[in-house]
Amino acid sequence: MNQYHVSIPDMITSTANDEVKRLRALHERKFRKKTGWFLAEGVRICHEAVALDWAMHRLAFVAGREDDQQVKRLLAGLVASEGKALPMTGSLMQRISKKDNSQIVLGAFGQRWGSIDNIEAIASHSWVALDRIRDPGNLGTIMRTADAVGAQGLILIGDCTDPYSVEAVRASMGAVFNIRIIAVSEEAFLKFAVDWRGRILGTALPAVTDYRKADYSGPLIMLMGNEQSGLTKNLMDVCSQLTKLPMLGRSDSLNLAVAAGVTLYEALAQRS
Repeated sequence: MNQYHVSIPDMITSTANDEVKRLRALHERKFRKKTGWFLAEGVRICHEAVALDWAMHRLAFVAGREDDQQVKRLLAGLVASEGKALPMTGSLMQRISKKDNSQIVLGAFGQRWGSIDNIEAIASHSWVALDRIRDPGNLGTIMRTADAVGAQGLILIGDCTDPYSVEAVRASMGAVFNIRIIAVSEEAFLKFAVDWRGRILGTALPAVTDYRKADYSGPLIMLMGNEQSGLTKNLMDVCSQLTKLPMLGRSDSLNLAVAAGVTLYEALAQRS
């Protein structure tokens, strides 16, 4: 045992190692769902997770770096969740991360999912709801922006990409650990919306209200649609107001993450 009460085994060198196989499998949604785990890369992001008391089940790191202060702090973080330290070769770290310039640490953490039944209509609280978002890069970027403006979290409606995919977590730059994530069917969201004691602002092409003229006051859910097809009619019907962003050039739409960023910061400016 070392001073952190975490056993440091011998360096892992084989791709056939069960722990290596398990971590590589976390790139697959079905395995993430089965285990409830997901991968996060990098010292800073893993430190953020440990500081917020996320359960770290595995810490893979480049062998020989266990005496680095940054890695030592992460090894200490394994104690609470009784996780395992996995020193390995740099080439195995690359195989797990699937990046040529992999980080020196990779953490496997337990997922956290919230319930829509626990959302409270508090005047200072805002949420971002996303209908069938498909692109993990967009989702990660929106998580990062939602965290930056102080939103409570994300409500993922319908068949969305996995917020705990490696790509989404990577794009979130650690924000995945700072916000609440809820996944619901469209039917469940529509049922929730009936009794919601706040405003639901949707962005949609048929809207006539400029996003700068919208009312962002009170408990707020900002609802944005699928990258290709936008919001469904049923979702538009439950919105308190529909807004649009002006398009002055030949383009008729913005990237979803960009549109979310513009709208979220307008809401922040008006609510501050």
